[in-house]
Amino acid sequence: MASDRIGQGDIAQASDRLRDAGCQPGDVAWLDEAKAADIFFAADPVAARAALEGVGDKVDVIVQPAATRAKTLLIADMDSTMITVECIDELADYAGIKPQIAEITERAMRGELDFEGALHGRVALLKGLPDSAIDQCREERVVIMGGAKALVRTMKARGAKTLLVSGGFTRFTGPVAAEIGFDANVANVLEIADGALLGTVTTPIVDAARKRTELEAAITGGIDRALTLAVGDGANDIPMIQGAGLGVAYHAKPVTRAAAAAEIIHGDLSVLLYAQGIPSAEWVQ
Repeated sequence: MASDRIGQGDIAQASDRLRDAGCQPGDVAWLDEAKAADIFFAADPVAARAALEGVGDKVDVIVQPAATRAKTLLIADMDSTMITVECIDELADYAGIKPQIAEITERAMRGELDFEGALHGRVALLKGLPDSAIDQCREERVVIMGGAKALVRTMKARGAKTLLVSGGFTRFTGPVAAEIGFDANVANVLEIADGALLGTVTTPIVDAARKRTELEAAITGGIDRALTLAVGDGANDIPMIQGAGLGVAYHAKPVTRAAAAAEIIHGDLSVLLYAQGIPSAEWVQ
């Protein structure tokens, strides 16, 4: 459990719900007093998650096996997950067509449109935009999500691998990954000639299948699936989220929330450090 403010009443309510659901609640341990706590139980995690839904006031709850909570791989989406904006929407603002493109982005992230078709369609609308607008957009609009740096840097300090994988563009993911501290990044490449966008991206694109492929490649490389953590907000993150040991929907679209085994609704990305049993005194800032 994590929140800006957790009281003993919230802990008691959660324990009572677990008991009523037959989940046999046991010890309670504070990670950060009044902010994050562990409640251990000895029964069905699916039943426990259902019992704890909506507990407390703006409390995020993640249910998982204690034995595998410390992860050795983080694979994360970028737009609206590791940063606060959708880069293609902000880039479109420099072309004067943000509302048009933002509507398509929203529908694609909700799973209402084919991701690949929506990406090609939006990029085509940016044809002729000066290449310089990309760097200007990144510098003026991109804001790192709260908790992102602490999450990535703390996990890396503990030996985990970290990968930023985005359906966006390398011109954004490269600098963002470097600023946050990711080991590597994967994204789409905008095609540019004579100082302007051509309205195309290289293929094959980074889509939902590619995100899952990156996760599976890491697992094939020797990382235990149970020790993997995936986080994202859109429909194109679902296969990646479902394939991880802990898949988290972060302030996500309804279809993504429904598909994920865990979600963050209220807090920032630092909740994922609490989920691994790491108190704030041990975070790398």
